[in-house]
Amino acid sequence: MCDQREQTRINFIINHKDIFHSYFIKREYGDKMSSFYSSIVQNFLIAFGVVIGASLFSGLGAIMTDTPPLKVMTDVAGSIKLWAIAASLGGTFSSFVVIEKGLFEGEIRTLLKQVFYIVISLTGANVGYEFIRLLQRCGNIWWK
Repeated sequence: MCDQREQTRINFIINHKDIFHSYFIKREYGDKMSSFYSSIVQNFLIAFGVVIGASLFSGLGAIMTDTPPLKVMTDVAGSIKLWAIAASLGGTFSSFVVIEKGLFEGEIRTLLKQVFYIVISLTGANVGYEFIRLLQRCGNIWWK
């Protein structure tokens, strides 16, 4: 047997089951807009993380080989941006297939969505690059 407080909670859940049901269904399965937003966030952060991770590990390798780490990090961050974009999109071939479908089969919405994903990935890679450049500028100020 449950106490009065627990019975009140159970009654509340029973009376408002449609609210709880829709919350948990949306949370478990999502909807099209949340899927779109999660793809945007994931594309941005994957591109950002590839640039930052590659730069930090190249800086670590530069320290081990006794070369200037900030210069190596900036060089790697600049050269890996394109690969970061490709990695965040899941490979370039699938992007070309979607773009082809949008152009030749008239699916403009799909084409615009893919172009937006590319722009978001480019933004993430550039933010990562600028973050590494900021580290370099701060390092230059620190050591002067």
